[in-house]
Amino acid sequence: MSESSRKNFIRTLNHKQPDRIVVDFGSSPVTGIHAVVVEKLRDYYGLEKRPVKIIEPYQMLGEIDENLQRAMDVDVIGLGGEKNMFGIANSNWKVHKTFWGQEVLFPGDFNYTYSENGDILIHPEGDTSVPPSAMMPKTGYFFDAIERQGPVDDANLKLEDNLEEFGRVTETDLLFWKKQVEDVSGSGMGVLANLGGTALGDIALVPAVQLKNPKGIRGVSEWYVSTLIREDFIKEIFDRQTEIAIENLKDFYSVIGNKIDVVYICGADFGTQNSTFCSPETFARVWLPYYKKVNDWIHQNTGWKTFKHSCGSIISLLDLFIEAGFDIINPVQINAEGMDPVILKKKYGNRIVFWGGGVDTQGVFAFGTPEQVKDQVKRQCSILSEGGGFVFNTIHNIQANVPFSNVVAMLEALKELR
Repeated sequence: MSESSRKNFIRTLNHKQPDRIVVDFGSSPVTGIHAVVVEKLRDYYGLEKRPVKIIEPYQMLGEIDENLQRAMDVDVIGLGGEKNMFGIANSNWKVHKTFWGQEVLFPGDFNYTYSENGDILIHPEGDTSVPPSAMMPKTGYFFDAIERQGPVDDANLKLEDNLEEFGRVTETDLLFWKKQVEDVSGSGMGVLANLGGTALGDIALVPAVQLKNPKGIRGVSEWYVSTLIREDFIKEIFDRQTEIAIENLKDFYSVIGNKIDVVYICGADFGTQNSTFCSPETFARVWLPYYKKVNDWIHQNTGWKTFKHSCGSIISLLDLFIEAGFDIINPVQINAEGMDPVILKKKYGNRIVFWGGGVDTQGVFAFGTPEQVKDQVKRQCSILSEGGGFVFNTIHNIQANVPFSNVVAMLEALKELR
């Protein structure tokens, strides 16, 4: 973190060479750090010993607070909603002990029960009188959604059943965001806001772990099948979601204006290790028109840049992502087929910002030596940072079991580069 953080961030977003590489750790639910590693980082930098606050419990991401941001020299602040993924307000924090023995802070209403096997069961809105919506196995480090999909009756499918969580923002929501943005407006850092309500078919959100009795198409497999056999119905859902999203964005902009720099649009993954979940033709029919409508409104009415997350081998969709109006793609999964950073930078580097891809979390970062990590970080930065358009982050979140010596090696390489 420095006085030039936001200046370099803005230059980077506009494909101009910054004074130094812009770095993000923790600004979004896909660029965060697991609580286990956050605690080790606090110890490494000699910060106050205290339980790590869990800001995103689905993946057990820990808070990168102001002191840790300064120590890690990050350039971007992330802002999220008043409630977490399970519909529980992020307030009245209480200490809980994890399966691996770490003391962490959960929101006061983060109530849970245990399965017969001793796994932790989380309930929507913290209401233990309704069935659980997610589970953390005793040997796990994060939660998995519990599908509560009933039989799908095509004759009685209702649009509103898949729109329950896509409502209009309230005055309370707007006041919350107004204060949040004002609190960071003098930080000198770039600001990314996850306003919510703009995701179209994000598979992590389809099971609706925050709803007590989700209706409609809520199973992962059923949703993917529906994009093929119920295409018109899915497009109707997206059309209505987009209408609601744009009305909400108008309200958000009326209270926060251009005090944020980037808005997180969607975390829907379209790539596997070797290919994509759908063809470019299907993406162009089912998703592109609605993404474009949201992105066009933002670009025509605000100064915000738009952020799209998608893991995997997505090179066949990148032209369409750009056509849809996305300014940023995260991550750059260099270990997936066709995702050669040299080719990506040459072909797309002046049209879309690459956010992430600084080190391979599935390979070198998890299983390599510190020296291999340093070498890869330096190579990736040399390729992707030329001419701007690159924000350093790992490929998705830093997981609990990555060797901490490799985390240190990554940070040391960044320090040398910067």
